[in-house]
Amino acid sequence: MRYLVTGAAGFIGFHVAKRLLDAGHQVVGIDNINDYYDVSLKEARLNLLAPYEHFQFVKMDLADRAAMAQLFSGPRFDRVIHLAAQAGVRYSIDNPHAYADANLVGHLNVLEGCRAQGTAHLVYASSSSVYGLNTEMPFKVADSVDHPVSLYAATKKANELMSHTYSHLYQVPTTGLRFFTVYGPWGRPDMALFKFTKAILDGYAIDVYNHGDMQRDFTYIDDIVEALLRVSEEIPAANDQWSVEKGSAGESSAPYRVFNIGAGNPVKLTAFIEAIEAATGLKAKQNLMPIQPGDVPATWADTEDLFNAIQFQPQVGVNEGVAEFVRWYKDFYLS
Repeated sequence: MRYLVTGAAGFIGFHVAKRLLDAGHQVVGIDNINDYYDVSLKEARLNLLAPYEHFQFVKMDLADRAAMAQLFSGPRFDRVIHLAAQAGVRYSIDNPHAYADANLVGHLNVLEGCRAQGTAHLVYASSSSVYGLNTEMPFKVADSVDHPVSLYAATKKANELMSHTYSHLYQVPTTGLRFFTVYGPWGRPDMALFKFTKAILDGYAIDVYNHGDMQRDFTYIDDIVEALLRVSEEIPAANDQWSVEKGSAGESSAPYRVFNIGAGNPVKLTAFIEAIEAATGLKAKQNLMPIQPGDVPATWADTEDLFNAIQFQPQVGVNEGVAEFVRWYKDFYLS
């Protein structure tokens, strides 16, 4: 099949594109290669995709309406996997306009392209951040997500609302995936695992927020990719039996679905640090800090709906996943 993968130079996008190419599919990848983090890491990911005969990369900004319209004026994409976004909760505090451009305008341009082409299925990245002030665990797709605590989270909720509109008005099948703390090889330098591993190996102290009283539903990249690709084949259909009053918030009378995509197993930050210590063979020096604006103390995904849809359970535990990341980090940066 012919896939469009946005954010192909990014962490998740790279892994998805590689998996599709390994399976023999055609992939058009787009990315604007911005400098939110080290551009050389993005380029190294693309260098691994470039040798594939069926891979085409286009450097493009999602917010460029004319360029996006031109992209979608070509041959039809069988699936659009939209993973490009301005990421980061803390970065959104100081750089709000970057989120409006990439996450709102960019998402609209993707939706317009899918509408114009009659795309069979749009799968896009939402985020566990949408749960905001929710404190009841585990987070369920049926929960209210009307009280975000960061602009990043607000844009991701907006993506879900925008997608529903296009599913309702134009019958574009859309599925949003609320990712829970994705980690693994080729991960982002702004994520805790990358920052902690680098600091520990370099002999520096790590900043541990909320004095270590944090939990995250850490989800390994291979599990994310497997679930995402299975979901891409489960095209949502309109359901005229659904109603707002009685139906799940993750479904609709339109061809629209939202799923949590996580391990379903919250891990204490202290245990996560211990896994890094075990993988590096070094003890972490820790600066205990207050919680940061926009952060939440805990995340935990209820993945029952996802399992019912694709019969998938995550396979990789934190100790194994962290060890794989540390091996990659040493090989990429230290060898």
